[in-house]
Formats: sequence, structure tokens, C-alpha cells
Amino acid sequence: MIYTRNLAYAYPNGRQLRFPDMECAEGRVLLITGQSGVGKTTLLHLLAGLLKPSGGEINIAGTDIGPFSAGAMDTFRGKHIGIIYQQSHFIASLTVGENLLLPAALASKDHPRQRLRNIAERLGIHGLLHKKPAQLSQGEQQRASIARALISSPQLLLADEPTASLDDQNCIAVAELLAEQAQQQQAALLIVTHDSRLKQVFDHHIQLS
Repeated sequence: MIYTRNLAYAYPNGRQLRFPDMECAEGRVLLITGQSGVGKTTLLHLLAGLLKPSGGEINIAGTDIGPFSAGAMDTFRGKHIGIIYQQSHFIASLTVGENLLLPAALASKDHPRQRLRNIAERLGIHGLLHKKPAQLSQGEQQRASIARALISSPQLLLADEPTASLDDQNCIAVAELLAEQAQQQQAALLIVTHDSRLKQVFDHHIQLS
């Protein structure tokens, strides 16, 4: 579903990063670990097409995303990729439920309201859908971000520290939900994190250094 070859990135200050080759098939999970500063978030942004690599190849669902223009990448991302950011990005004037349905609307997909209810119930946020994002705790916002990424049934899920603000019980529950959804949707799931608890759940991992 997704693989990389000889992937590299050059920061404007001249610092360069080189990443190990990686591959993740449909329905599988790849855990990418490492301490702060080793390039985990940069790697996720490269895989999402939010940054351009200085070298190498990123292939998603049989498509080399390297030649894409910014507009073409935005369209491809909307159709194929769900992203769970470390920091929540919600529109303050919309309810949580409206925020979660927005990506599907922008991708011209039917509003999956029943799917929203099912995912929200599994994540324990069903009673929060009518609230505004500012009324949610940090952990609740993180779970809402996970629901938003899942709602459009993407082929590739990219998660940036999805459990960092969660307690042990919710950490395991969220990890299991992500893995379950990836398998059900036959989506590849890549998680970048320094949360060592996730190694108890996922045995396929790469450590960046």
C-alpha cells in the first residue's frame, strides 16, 4: 500500500535527514519510534505530501506522489489519506460533529453520519458531538482528531503521537481501535511516536535515530 525508497529531506538551515526504507501493506500497522528531534513528524509530513523530499520515492497505492503539484497532492490526500495530528486543528465556530464531517464534505463524499456515530461511541466522545472544540479537554480533542481521520475510510492512515495525551486505559483502547479500523478498511496505518506503551500493541516497528 505504501513504501519508500532512499527517502531524504533537507531543512532550509542545511540539516539533512535520511530515512530507512519502509513498507506497510493494506490492513497492517507500522510503528515508527524515536526520541524528539530525530525527524518523526518531518517523516509523517513527507508521507502525507505536506513536505517535498530532497530525494527518494514515496509510493502510495501504486502512485508515486513525487511529481504531484500542490493542488494535485491536496486532491490525492483528500481521497486517500487520513491524518491524526499531534495538535488538534478544529474550526472553533463549528461543533465537534460538524468538524468531524467536514473532511468528507470537502472530498465530495457522502456524509457518513452512521459511521460517525459508531466511531464516536467507540472513542467515548458520542456525547460531545454537539459541543464546540474549546469545550473539550486535550484528551477529548485528541480522540476527536482520531475520529475525523477515520471518518472518510482512507486507504492510508498517518498518526502523529495519537496517544501522547491519553492515560494508559485510553491509550490501549485507541491503539486497538486504530488497528481494528485499519484492518477493517484494509488501510495501511503508520504511527510515529515516542510513546513506548504502543510497543506492547504493535510488533512491527522501525526506530529512527
